[in-house]
Amino acid sequence: MEIIPLLLKELENEANTTRKILALVPDDKHDWKPHSKSMEMGRLATHIAELPGWVSMAIHSDELDFNASEYKPTILKSSQGLLECLEKNLESARGALNGTNEEQLKKDWTMRSGERIFSTDPKVDVIRMAYCQTVHHRAQLGVYLRLLDIPIPGSYGPSADDPSF
Repeated sequence: MEIIPLLLKELENEANTTRKILALVPDDKHDWKPHSKSMEMGRLATHIAELPGWVSMAIHSDELDFNASEYKPTILKSSQGLLECLEKNLESARGALNGTNEEQLKKDWTMRSGERIFSTDPKVDVIRMAYCQTVHHRAQLGVYLRLLDIPIPGSYGPSADDPSF
C-alpha cells in the first residue's frame, strides 16, 4: 500500500473539519483565553492554520533546530485570515506530498534545540504527528468556543449542537 495517497486523503479529511471550526472563531475574541496558562484563542487558531506547513517542512528539511531558527509568530485577527493561512499551508503540504516519494518519507527528521534532541523520527511519522497535533489543538479550540456558547460542528460525526443529532 502506498503511503502518499493515504497521507493526502487524511490531509483533506482533516482540512474539511478544520475549516469548519476556524470559520467560527469570532474576530473580536482573538485575545480571549479560558485560563491564565492557556494560549490566546487567536494564537491557538493560528497555530492550527499553520500546522499543515509542517508537512512541507518535514519533507524539505532534515531537522528543526529551535536555536538556529528565529521564529516570528504570525498574527491573524480574523476568521478569514485564519482560513487563508490554512489554505496556503494546505497547498504547500499537497505540493510537497505530490513531489516526494516513499523513500524520502523513510528518512529521519530531527527536532532539536541546539545539542538537545527532542526526537528523531522518519519524516512520515513527523507528518502524522502534525496531523495529530491538528486534531489535538482543534479539540482545544472547540472547548474555547463551547465556553463562549458557540455551537461546535461535528468532526467525525454529529456534535451535540447538530440539530439532527
